[in-house]
Amino acid sequence: MNVTKVATKPFDGQKPGTSGLRKKTKVFMEDNYLQNFIQSVFDALEASGTPLKGSTLVVSGDGRFYNKEAIQIVIKMAAANGVGRVWCGTSGLLSTPALSAVIRTRGRGLEGMSPVGGFILSASHNPGGIDEDFGIKYNCENGGPAPEKVTDLIFSRTKEITEYKICQGIPDIDMSQPGSYVLGAGATPFKVEVFDATEDHVALLRQVFDFGAIKKLFSRPDFSFCYDSMHGVQGPYARRIFVDEFGAKMADVMNSDPKEDFGGHSTPSHGHADPNLTHAVELVAKMGLNKMGLPIETAQEPPSFGAAADGDADRNMIMGNRFFCSPSDSLAVIVANATCIPYYSKGLAGCARSMPTSCALDLVAAKLGIPYFEVPTGWKFFGNLMDSGSAAFPKTPKYTPFICGEESFGTGGDHVREKDGMWAVLAWLQILAAKNPDPSKPLVGVADVCMQHWKEYGRNYYARYDYEGVEKKAADDMFAAMVAAQSCLIGKKFGDFTIGKADMFAYNDSVDGSVSKNQGIRFIFEDGSRFVFRLSGTGVAGATIRMYLEKYEPPSGKLDLHAFDVIKPIADIALEVSDLTKFTGRTEPTVIT
Repeated sequence: MNVTKVATKPFDGQKPGTSGLRKKTKVFMEDNYLQNFIQSVFDALEASGTPLKGSTLVVSGDGRFYNKEAIQIVIKMAAANGVGRVWCGTSGLLSTPALSAVIRTRGRGLEGMSPVGGFILSASHNPGGIDEDFGIKYNCENGGPAPEKVTDLIFSRTKEITEYKICQGIPDIDMSQPGSYVLGAGATPFKVEVFDATEDHVALLRQVFDFGAIKKLFSRPDFSFCYDSMHGVQGPYARRIFVDEFGAKMADVMNSDPKEDFGGHSTPSHGHADPNLTHAVELVAKMGLNKMGLPIETAQEPPSFGAAADGDADRNMIMGNRFFCSPSDSLAVIVANATCIPYYSKGLAGCARSMPTSCALDLVAAKLGIPYFEVPTGWKFFGNLMDSGSAAFPKTPKYTPFICGEESFGTGGDHVREKDGMWAVLAWLQILAAKNPDPSKPLVGVADVCMQHWKEYGRNYYARYDYEGVEKKAADDMFAAMVAAQSCLIGKKFGDFTIGKADMFAYNDSVDGSVSKNQGIRFIFEDGSRFVFRLSGTGVAGATIRMYLEKYEPPSGKLDLHAFDVIKPIADIALEVSDLTKFTGRTEPTVIT
């Protein structure tokens, strides 16, 4: 195959964050923009000692607009950079957790076939379309996001790149069905394999959960179910598991056809495949709630269990009949009941949460006597804990089996190195199956499980306010003012609340010794309640300010109040301390979850 070297110049701002590189789709479609970034990844891998010659690479995405074209470009550039074979899911689809599963499991037992990593073409829960968002992320050989030392190398290379390599003569690969393609002559030709996008992930999940027990739950006449794939990549996985494995009806699996624009602006979600009370409009209404999580009248009785996924299927939302389970509570409940899941039947060796996630997990871990960690936002920080005690970090304690999660609707375990929306739903279904062994007795539902949990551990009332598309300078000025004022606010009373601690969160990684600073501004009251501010890195335009609010209620307290009402006084204090309205001009959040 002929390798062409194409002259190019650097683009500003190609710095990958915790979720890779995200920009507007039209930016990625500019001449050489995508090619520059891909070549910079290959160059960084070579510089870090990753052997590309003859290696295996996984490439697929969430099906959003420009995925198909981008995959073909990556394949041609992979060949030019010495990669020996590329693996792709059918239709160019792989959910983010499925791609991690493919990297970790598909090459087992095949000498020299284990992938060196993979490209995920996704902007996660961000809208898709020619006028919306696109993204690309590189995951390493452990199936997890590239660490900072690699992303720093990638960024450095993007600033000095002068050419990229591509095999322009390679024809576009047919992704519509499984098949193998041998391209080029010689003893070691370049190969592309297209395989069923669902097979590896489903096979791995079957090793974690008891599918038979969950199928018995589905057979109960008083159990009803609804799942919303929001026209993202999860649709084929939802049909394969819920319909083919558990016997659900096709009508129970909503919006299961992946679309390039996730349904677009004409759909109830407006093409925003983000599983929360605001955007998962159809599921939330069917489950008997409004966007504030308050009960509403419905024409039919809501299902006993509901769930949703985002565009790339790494996020999840859990609901019961007229009940919303917050991601923080979901994580705590799963950890508290983990031993009913076969993979965790002997107990956990560790668990973790992101710093903004509620402290509900801490209470469970303390009672179970297992190590728990508070890390910055970003799934890569969980990855080191999952790999602790392995060949990568042989001198550190082993924390697997391991469960972790974030308040941003991400939950998962150590079976892969990404958050896994399907894993979280199956974990809940496994718990419900264990709570309902006798079909002659009334069904124990999601709300019942949560109330039982709160009566044992207490309840961490929690909410998050998002202010999207804020001018970056205004957000930076607001954060700088808060940091400057923190020391003076310690000891200050705000009604019934007194600030006992205020700091900028920093994380010292006990596994690799790295230090991550400036990970969020914390204000903690003397009673343990708190509010936190962070700037999010998942948007593509302006800045997103996230404000996290938490108030603890003991087991003997009031456990059945509406979370948004309980945390409102803390929200008022947070807005006063931050002067958010003065700095940004915003009087209302874009989204409350």
